[in-house]
Amino acid sequence: MTDDEELAWRVESSHVAYECPGFDVVHDEVTLPDGTRTDYDYVDEPPAVVVLPFTPGGDVVVIDEWRQAVGRVNRGLPAGSVEPEDADDLERAAARELAEETGYEADSFERLTTVEPTNGIANSVHHHFLATGCEPTAERDLDHNESIAVETVPYDDLLADVVDEGLRDGRTVTAVLWYELLHR
Repeated sequence: MTDDEELAWRVESSHVAYECPGFDVVHDEVTLPDGTRTDYDYVDEPPAVVVLPFTPGGDVVVIDEWRQAVGRVNRGLPAGSVEPEDADDLERAAARELAEETGYEADSFERLTTVEPTNGIANSVHHHFLATGCEPTAERDLDHNESIAVETVPYDDLLADVVDEGLRDGRTVTAVLWYELLHR
């Protein structure tokens, strides 16, 4: 593996170029390893959790949510930002997001993986969890800009949608594939 210092960029200055709820856009002035100076912009956002929630009967709790960036309803899994009070307890963040978006609570959580899904343009970090024993016992508490419908589907149907490219949400695809690698 290459030594990081050979490839590292030196940040000469950095500032938030644009702020909005959920993320910022950061503008860096950098010097590349060959001495070239250039600009680099990226999305700065808090870490997130993604939950693959199974009911006691083996179905998966999924959400259908309007996604403005792609202009359509997208099938996916409950997910959301890690709040500052959850930074040291990602499982608590996963439980909170599951309850808020779906009204379901889990008996247990298991870490699946942590990924940087778009590290060429963002500093996003997604922590994926498996949740089992999920029952609809909580009160939903959607954010002001969330339009979400909840349903349960057989896991094999969800997997088929991933394989057939009928489901395009990258967080969901990652969670399902890691579940396949670790549990099937």
